Amino acid sequence: MGGGNGQKSAAARLKNMKDLGKTDAQRKEASAKATKDANAFVCKICRGTFMVNVTNPTLYLHFTSKHPTLTDPADCFDQMAGYDPTDPKGLKAAKVAAAAEAAKPKKKKKKEEGLEDLLSAGLTKGKGKKKGKK
Repeated sequence: MGGGNGQKSAAARLKNMKDLGKTDAQRKEASAKATKDANAFVCKICRGTFMVNVTNPTLYLHFTSKHPTLTDPADCFDQMAGYDPTDPKGLKAAKVAAAAEAAKPKKKKKKEEGLEDLLSAGLTKGKGKKKGKK
């Protein structure tokens, strides 16, 4: 009779499972994710698809080369609304916004009275003569 080695058998079973690869459910899930990522951006005009990691300049290049008669890149892709091809990273817009913030006048803070000032003011007002019976 064979007095088996349980640990050795478990290790061999695990090794065989790794060699088999992914299960059907894992394959379907990976395939669905890949399909979703491949079709992340779809041109509204020609239905061309773009990967999830595509940049705005690449989408703008598609707009200018495939649809030269159009004037607004948002006609192709919603996320291209307000896109400036001369400022692809948005640095100029951020600089203008920062300058606008700096130009606003700053509000002056009201002088906060300390707790002691409030207490002393309240105590002096309350020490008047009492009206009533003597």
